[in-house]
Amino acid sequence: MDLKKTDFGPIYERACARKGGEDVVLSLLPQMPDTASLAATPNDRVLSMMAKCVFRAGFNWQVIEKKWPGFEEAFIGFEPGPLNFQQDDFWDDLTSNKAIVRHGAKIRSVKENAAFILDISDEHGSFAEFLAAWPSEEVVDLWELLAKRGKRLGGNTGRYFLRFVGKDTFLPGRDAVAAVRIAGLDVPPHPTAKRDLKAIQELFNRWHAETGLSYVHLSRIAAMSAGDNMDPERLAAYIRGGRGNEGEE
Repeated sequence: MDLKKTDFGPIYERACARKGGEDVVLSLLPQMPDTASLAATPNDRVLSMMAKCVFRAGFNWQVIEKKWPGFEEAFIGFEPGPLNFQQDDFWDDLTSNKAIVRHGAKIRSVKENAAFILDISDEHGSFAEFLAAWPSEEVVDLWELLAKRGKRLGGNTGRYFLRFVGKDTFLPGRDAVAAVRIAGLDVPPHPTAKRDLKAIQELFNRWHAETGLSYVHLSRIAAMSAGDNMDPERLAAYIRGGRGNEGEE
């Protein structure tokens, strides 16, 4: 399909013009989500990514990455079952463990999210199978569920978790929202109300149906088409460092 002949075409053309060409834009797109791979992800890897996104929030991501092997050991491989049965002493001891970031509330969130994962798994086989089966066309409702039933998974934390664990989802970041506003959508620059997020979802749904592109690709292209025009090399460095979803989206 010729994207330039679709309603998404002006956004795609603007992204190409800003980044230096179509080849550059395509090189900066995230890996295509794979539903089968997501569904096969074991619960311990889901909880590990969930915890990593919680600990990254408001903190230097590089520090968390360097310390992550220590997190894996401290949280006994992020196995939800064993963690769910640990007594208070286990969690109290973690607050003095220098191998991890000693943030008491975030440490405790791992226990609560382990229980959350186990509850969902009882209903759906595994947490990843639950995520894989959830329609990407209704991902705003999934964000809401994560915020309500999980711990510290509201806002961008839950959205980044979904993106990093392999769910096909758009991100309503600064530049992507600027793009939908340029496209004529009447939403604020920093939308938080569910009605605004639903309106953005509906626009991405139309683009997805029209172009056949994944939500992650639509989101990145939209973000590259508006707002701060991050240099392609700098954006590529963000992507290599695991922060590509933060940069322009």
